Amino acid sequence: MKAKKLILFLIILLPVSLFSQDKKLTLEDFFVNYTFRQKSIYGIRSMNDGIHYTTLDRGERIVRYEYKTGEAVDTLFNIKDITSDIRNISGYQFSDDEKKILVFTNIQPIYRHSFTADYYIYDIITRSFMKLSGLDGQQLGTISPTGNKVAFVYKNNLYIKDLLTNKETAVTTDGEFNNIINGAPDWVYEEEFGFSKGFEWSPDGTKIAYMKFDESDVKMFGMTVFKGAAPAHEENALYPSNQTFKYPKAGEDNSIVSVHIYDIATGKTVTADVGNETDQYIPRIRWTKRDNTLSIFRVNRLQNKFEILFTNANSGKSEVVYTDTNRYYIDEAIYDNITYIDANTIIVMSERSGFRHIYRHYIDTNVSQQITAGDWDVSEYLGYDTKKNTVYYISTEETPIRTDLYSIRIDGKKRTKLSTGKGSNSAVFSSGFQYYINYFSNSVTPNYVSLHEASGKLIRVLEENREYLEQVNEYAHNPKEFFTFTTTNGDILNGYMIKPVGFDEYKQYPVVMTQYSGPGSQSVIDSWSFNWYNYLSQEGFLIVCVDPRGTGGRGEVFKKCTYLQLGKYESDDQIEAARYLTTLSYVDPENISIWGWSYGGFMVALCLEKGDGIFDAGVAIAPVTNWRYYDNIYTERYMRTPQENPGGYDDNSPITKAKNMKGNLLLIHGTADDNVHVQNSVEFAEQLVQANKQFDYMLYTNRNHGIYGGNTTYHLYTKVTNFLKNKLQ
Repeated sequence: MKAKKLILFLIILLPVSLFSQDKKLTLEDFFVNYTFRQKSIYGIRSMNDGIHYTTLDRGERIVRYEYKTGEAVDTLFNIKDITSDIRNISGYQFSDDEKKILVFTNIQPIYRHSFTADYYIYDIITRSFMKLSGLDGQQLGTISPTGNKVAFVYKNNLYIKDLLTNKETAVTTDGEFNNIINGAPDWVYEEEFGFSKGFEWSPDGTKIAYMKFDESDVKMFGMTVFKGAAPAHEENALYPSNQTFKYPKAGEDNSIVSVHIYDIATGKTVTADVGNETDQYIPRIRWTKRDNTLSIFRVNRLQNKFEILFTNANSGKSEVVYTDTNRYYIDEAIYDNITYIDANTIIVMSERSGFRHIYRHYIDTNVSQQITAGDWDVSEYLGYDTKKNTVYYISTEETPIRTDLYSIRIDGKKRTKLSTGKGSNSAVFSSGFQYYINYFSNSVTPNYVSLHEASGKLIRVLEENREYLEQVNEYAHNPKEFFTFTTTNGDILNGYMIKPVGFDEYKQYPVVMTQYSGPGSQSVIDSWSFNWYNYLSQEGFLIVCVDPRGTGGRGEVFKKCTYLQLGKYESDDQIEAARYLTTLSYVDPENISIWGWSYGGFMVALCLEKGDGIFDAGVAIAPVTNWRYYDNIYTERYMRTPQENPGGYDDNSPITKAKNMKGNLLLIHGTADDNVHVQNSVEFAEQLVQANKQFDYMLYTNRNHGIYGGNTTYHLYTKVTNFLKNKLQ
């Protein structure tokens, strides 16, 4: 069956069976038993030839498949065929010639992306298997392009292991915890610039470039770590430990980052010229298509000027080859969407037109040519096919709530829409852009995965989730319904609602508003969901979500109007949304609530303070309550420093407005949140106490920003659900 016809079939089928069964959803379904799990296609890794891919099967086998047929061709690695004590592997990496595989196991998390692990090398030809190093718990093992060396980080130092001689070389020796990091980013870079590896092999494998983070001047943050369920008589339960790490808050000192290039043959290191300014950011380093040339991305502290430096790997001398400036800030998504076509040409993304688009930039003439254009955003740049001179991308061209896959020639001509389903589309291309896997869903169609030729022609359906849909349809539920409304300022906002099961337009229902509202985010999207909100709708709640000003998919003016005053317009819009809901005949105007996590929790606190009683209840989970408490890379991108913009920080801080809070508040935080520190909730709680505001308060012992582990998630959602039922029904 053709993909387009099948999607239509699913859409037609769903409403017929929506209310054909009366099974009841439970919280245990979602948070204990995980009853409803869609199927998908995970872990596909394209091979060099572009016609095969590999997957990791149950942590035991690396199997090669053919794209076109989906049939297994052979098994490249099987843990049962080797002599070793390890029982499974967590991940793997091929050498460039795909004759060796670097596998790793025994992962121990560090922060959001980073971890230590034990690495092993498997030679596909000789079938030999060896442990990479006697230094247990390495980071970031990476095979050289020549396949005969592996670089890794151990205890803040960069090492190289020669697989031919078995010699291990320490490239750096000055690494020290909470002081110097070589080859890996510090906490704030990893969190806000979204990478964990701070070194790169040169294309010929003769050099390795690495970043050095001197965090000696960064202030320390400490968190108390409790023993938890340990018997009270144990000594470490009597005296909890204190975990400390470097965390630069808004306006405070950052790590000083330098870039170095190590020559494998000579053992000599040169320092790259990144300019005289040390109060700046280096969010990426990458080798280019120009001989012996490293590119260094340089961003000023205000993050409104982005430069690409080309650095001579022998001398360290650098020149600026590309500059982009913005009156607000440079979106951090730009840094991962750059392609070096040749020695003189690069593909970049920019918001210089007021919308995020793709450009071709010529280094020698310093001229940029726009490839995509229009009053819409490119949400994802997928790559450039050099043989067809074609760029592939995902955009919000038709509507901000949907995404589609497009191809366009590099000269901006012959733009073709490749996706067919109306909803949310994303794609992953094979090496060489011969095939792509399309992931699609919308409000009535669960995850639908299909394989296509680059032209868009369907080859086969990989997953359609028929059984999952049949399972879901055993329970009465309603899909998202999308709407817009116009605020008193004239802004048109997008929203969706999930009506209560058995909806009666002549009844009035309590409302649970959900939102995130953070800069550039989007919650109102035409995609499949079947979750806790469906449970709440079964229990008689009307679920509503509105994306306020400051969110993404609608261009720079809409997204960046919140610059220097985070929280002001977003909370205004959520309050307006609540007032709009009171005009609907089926909404109970005396029972409107709002909830959110992280930035969404920040919104909840502000809305209860500014809403003048429009909200009867709010649930704020892990909220930022003053941006002075949050890290400087994220916060200063949107707010500049507290020294420059004190009013922007304090005028929209929940802490400064605690006396104005109206409505019932449930405040929740994890005590080991290394991202949004529990300090935010503790200080907010104190202001509420001094303002004589009663509220409910829950701390989860030793839980991080996600507040999970063991029975924690189930407990949290039970508490939130009970709170909403008690306060609104």
